[in-house]
Amino acid sequence: MTAHTTSAAGPDTSRWLKRLTVPGAPAPRPARARIVCLPHAGGGASAYQGWARHLPAAVELLAVQYPGRQDRLAEPCSETMEESAGAAAAALAALPVLPTVVFGHSMGALVAYETTIRLGRLAPHAAPVHLFVSGTAAPHRDREELPALDDASLVAYTRRQGGAEPEVYEIPELRELLLPSLRADFRLLTDYLPVKEPARTSVPVTAFGGDRDTGCPPGALASWGELTTAQFTSRVFTGGHFYLQGQEEQLTALVTGALGDGAGGDGVAGVAGVAGVAGGVSRPAP
Repeated sequence: MTAHTTSAAGPDTSRWLKRLTVPGAPAPRPARARIVCLPHAGGGASAYQGWARHLPAAVELLAVQYPGRQDRLAEPCSETMEESAGAAAAALAALPVLPTVVFGHSMGALVAYETTIRLGRLAPHAAPVHLFVSGTAAPHRDREELPALDDASLVAYTRRQGGAEPEVYEIPELRELLLPSLRADFRLLTDYLPVKEPARTSVPVTAFGGDRDTGCPPGALASWGELTTAQFTSRVFTGGHFYLQGQEEQLTALVTGALGDGAGGDGVAGVAGVAGVAGGVSRPAP
């Protein structure tokens, strides 16, 4: 999918953050709140293009654009968590302060967590009010076995995950363009080793997953509750690893709800109160 994007304001943000809008819509009004999304391995900012049409006018939608893909195709890929999370945190810290929630899926969930930790330490003014993680266990728990980094293993793994348009890897020209970023992302994940005592955030955390995701079964979502000193909630949707495809309306309602009055929502109650999820648990802040 081609994203309808503009670069977020500021010299430190233009490469890493893209503002997603509805094609053909009037110029967006000044935002009162912000949602920041981080893509899965091999993915780009356009993965969240479908969210734009479901958001209130007062909420801006930004997506992290990792190097080596889409409009950053000519740049070297990032292969370390330090580079990806550090750059994302720096870009967010340079933005005007607004109530912000961060959402990451799969690899993006891990980068979102590390970005949130860095913001809490180095730029608390830019820390999000809520962190949403999706499609993966917390980094201190054993996660699914990752593929080898050769072409055949990466393509086979991507097919098993059920991502959008896996047939693109059958087209030699597209395969040549897409595989370098996919390989770099899995090298990042391979080198990002679980730690016994990871940092805990003071930001509330909600974990989402699909009930048929074999790489991250619903029970694994609870591990994220160990990484926050605030409220933890989890929700399970019908679907596999990419359960979020086709459920943009429900997901954006949940995520926007965590923004509270800044988006016309009702805070954490919005996270727990949207119909259509298969089930979930909630743990209040200690």
